[in-house]
Amino acid sequence: MPIDVKVPEMGESITEVEVSAVLKSKGDFVAMDESVVELESDKATVEVPAPAAGMLVEILVEEGAVLQVGDVLARIDASGAGAADSGQDAVSEQEAVASSGDAQTSGGTGPVMPAAQRAMRERGISEGTVQGSGPGGRVLKEDVPAAPTAPPQTSQASTPPSPSPQIPLPTPPAVPGGGREVRRKRMSPIRRRIAERLVFSQQNAALLTTFNEVDMTRVKALRKEHQESFVARYGVKLGFMSIFTKAAVEALQLIPEINAQIDGEEIVYHDYCDIGVAVGGGKGLVVPIIRNAEMLGFGELELTIADFAQRAQKNQLDLAELTGGTFTISNGGVYGSLMSTPIINPPQSGVLGLHAIQDRPVVIDGQVQVRPMMYVALTYDHRLVDGREAVTFLKRIKDCVEQPERLLLKV
Repeated sequence: MPIDVKVPEMGESITEVEVSAVLKSKGDFVAMDESVVELESDKATVEVPAPAAGMLVEILVEEGAVLQVGDVLARIDASGAGAADSGQDAVSEQEAVASSGDAQTSGGTGPVMPAAQRAMRERGISEGTVQGSGPGGRVLKEDVPAAPTAPPQTSQASTPPSPSPQIPLPTPPAVPGGGREVRRKRMSPIRRRIAERLVFSQQNAALLTTFNEVDMTRVKALRKEHQESFVARYGVKLGFMSIFTKAAVEALQLIPEINAQIDGEEIVYHDYCDIGVAVGGGKGLVVPIIRNAEMLGFGELELTIADFAQRAQKNQLDLAELTGGTFTISNGGVYGSLMSTPIINPPQSGVLGLHAIQDRPVVIDGQVQVRPMMYVALTYDHRLVDGREAVTFLKRIKDCVEQPERLLLKV
């Protein structure tokens, strides 16, 4: 009996997922735990593994399909008889095609799946010209590229028309080079969720941003001096993110309101610091959470951040790693941003924005010097956090980064 490959449970709040990629085809042999289908929810992208080794006898979904938890994605024949059955089916199909003759060369298509319809529209192909290879003759997306883009032209013998007098036509105005096509693409569940949450944040919180600038001279010298020994001990480079994370922990413990959140008419304070770090993933920006950041050292923080970044590129982060969080750090500086106003991830009450380091002239003890400077920004919920507390928070981060010994001495 075939084994069903089903949409797995992906968390209490997730009931609907979208097929972002079908990784295997009907007739493929798969090993146990080999990925078959990639699913995307509004929070994460996951690959569904094969529950057993065998041959895929049915693929029941295609890219873009919206499914519920428990829906069947594919079926696997793990009995070992799948190959023989497949061979017999192939022979029977060839005999049927041969006996049907030219009648099968046009038409005979089954239902056209949505992804195939989109591909046909993009290529200007009529639905009746594509032969389906799916169950019941369904036309799948992969059937479309092989379809003819235009009907073949047939030569017909005819008497050449007599030449007519050529009348010069006015020259049309020159058309600017380049295409002017317009494409529409369905928003992914993650992008839809991001859009909903950002609009919710703008409409339901009193957002305000305060700025400061940090002299990165001493922390850059610290990294340079100890980088080699740090790598030798931890196997990862000492970056700025771990230093700002430790500074944020110090500031959150000083101003606990920024580590709190509003729940109805109550304020929920957290005695721990679960800090989200925004990293670029294969499907867009994701914010995995460093749990209990206040208990981690610089090496543990760097290892955790490096692991998040690597797995985010492969869409391998677990849903549990992307939920929760009491505060967020976003580093737009890695993309060259000089200054920005980050937006809160609700129900959090604050987000710290880091930016590019740039050499700028500053006045030190009455003398103009060129220093590596970084603008930092704190966006906070003014319903819970007063301006004085926000400025104090950002000043604490500035002091800890400009004088990194404060992070060790807790002063």
